[in-house]
Amino acid sequence: MPIPQSRDSKIKRLLSLMLGALISLSYCLPAFAQRLGEFTSEKASFQVVVIASGLDHPWSIAFLPEGDFLVTERSGALRLIRKGRLQDEPIAGLPEISAKRDQGGLLDIALDPAFDQNGRLCLSYVAEAEGGRGTEIGCGIFRDDRLDEFKVIFRALPKNKSGRHFGCRLLFADGYLYATLGDRGNRPQAQDRATHPGSVVRLMADGTVPADNPFIGHSAYQPELYAYGNRNPQGLVQDPITGAIWMHEHGPRGGDELNRLMAGANYGWPVISYGKEYFLPKAVGEGTHMSGMEQPVHYWVPSIAPSGMTFYSGPDFPGWRGSLFLGSLKFQELVRLELDQGQVVAEERLLSAEFGRIRDVRQGPDGALYLLTDAAEGQLLKLTPAE
Repeated sequence: MPIPQSRDSKIKRLLSLMLGALISLSYCLPAFAQRLGEFTSEKASFQVVVIASGLDHPWSIAFLPEGDFLVTERSGALRLIRKGRLQDEPIAGLPEISAKRDQGGLLDIALDPAFDQNGRLCLSYVAEAEGGRGTEIGCGIFRDDRLDEFKVIFRALPKNKSGRHFGCRLLFADGYLYATLGDRGNRPQAQDRATHPGSVVRLMADGTVPADNPFIGHSAYQPELYAYGNRNPQGLVQDPITGAIWMHEHGPRGGDELNRLMAGANYGWPVISYGKEYFLPKAVGEGTHMSGMEQPVHYWVPSIAPSGMTFYSGPDFPGWRGSLFLGSLKFQELVRLELDQGQVVAEERLLSAEFGRIRDVRQGPDGALYLLTDAAEGQLLKLTPAE
């Protein structure tokens, strides 16, 4: 015969069961919190998963062979994410980086194509010296979770006091290292081939100048120049199918551009532009077309403030294969472009204002898309098929 329970004992038992349920739920919360909702594209349904949080204005991602990530923070730290956890201590061995409250700091990271064998990686960053600040590129050996034997292989000259338009995306492609350089806020430099700012440079992996660079033999020109007439390019990627290299750059007020990179090309800034002055209704430059200057493949008015870029070729989203993805800082979007024979034929905007400013977009070795959000508590996100 069951023993009758008093009212107090029943209440105690109920409270105990409720407490146990809450404790059990608390163990599940981290798993649930990693999923940030499901979204629908014209060609795919997907969900967004948080890989890591607590990054200080992250700028770029690199994928390590064992599944870990290296992430640059604009404030000057290189961070390691191991087994889904942001490690407490930054990577040691970096150079002195000028990371004031502007567009400078630590920018891109690119693994040497032979990284599995040599452990070499390269960084772009802002450094201070006589004359002011400027973009530099240096490389070192990543071993035992630190960077050793770091060596500067390129310095953009001249340096100046400006705090804007440093570029600088890096790309290893076809045996070369390409880097995009902003005009540093000094517009005429973008048309001055005696200076580096406002250009794309092409180097050998060790920083030496390729013998077939387009301006070799012109003693007044910088030999590293590959193309020029750029404002502030922050996207650079090679099409895995055609081998063509694509870049995008920030316009002023309107006139962000998507271009194919071509040897010796002049992309027109600031002589031609589809943008206007920031505080005036006046158009920048002398018009939108001029002989000897390239027209963009695609441009945006109003500006979307593009940053980061990747082609998608993974298995998860067949409808996205061949699409070109880039982040929008201004509208806090992921932009998907469809290309046909080198022309943009469709554009789709995703994740509008869902996660903040999207700074970098990469396809990982697993075929998934990864994003970095530009914030004081920035995140590394992953797009996976909706469940």
